[in-house]
Amino acid sequence: MSNGKRTIETPLTDELVRELTIGTEVLIRGTIYTGRDSAHKRMTESLAKGEELPFDPKGQIIYFAGPTPPKPGKVIGSAGPTTSYRMNKYAPDMLDAGLKGMIGKGEMSPEVAGKLKEHTAVYFLAIGGAGALISKSIQAAEVIAYEDLGPEAVRKLTVSEFPAIVVMDCFGGNLFREGVEKYKIA
Repeated sequence: MSNGKRTIETPLTDELVRELTIGTEVLIRGTIYTGRDSAHKRMTESLAKGEELPFDPKGQIIYFAGPTPPKPGKVIGSAGPTTSYRMNKYAPDMLDAGLKGMIGKGEMSPEVAGKLKEHTAVYFLAIGGAGALISKSIQAAEVIAYEDLGPEAVRKLTVSEFPAIVVMDCFGGNLFREGVEKYKIA
């Protein structure tokens, strides 16, 4: 398990993802996209029909979040992560389409872990309950698809110093399991 902290930029490459092992704290710069359950459902339906997605997923990160509306003079409202297990049925298709990273809270399925290894991708954890703090790292936000979904619409975010932790890496590392095992009382 890594204890290092590093700044990374999007889009992600295979080489960079291979350097991101569980426990690594990252500050993300660049573009990330948001999407929750309803948006993921629509995107995977589009993939199944051979249609293009609202953004090119190759090398990109999707953040499982549904931000609140911005207050006057702000770019975005609170932007905390949603529980990731609800994306388990959609994440494999998104990873097959070229997605390199996901950000959420909570553990994802063994099937997703297998796809992270297959596609040299990574799953990051953002701290739940810290949506107001996280929103300070978002410099710009634009709805790019599914506006009818309100907070669950797909947004393109420009971020600087977006804080996250690698919790599932491309080598099969899983901080949820290894962390518990490390501190388990016999």
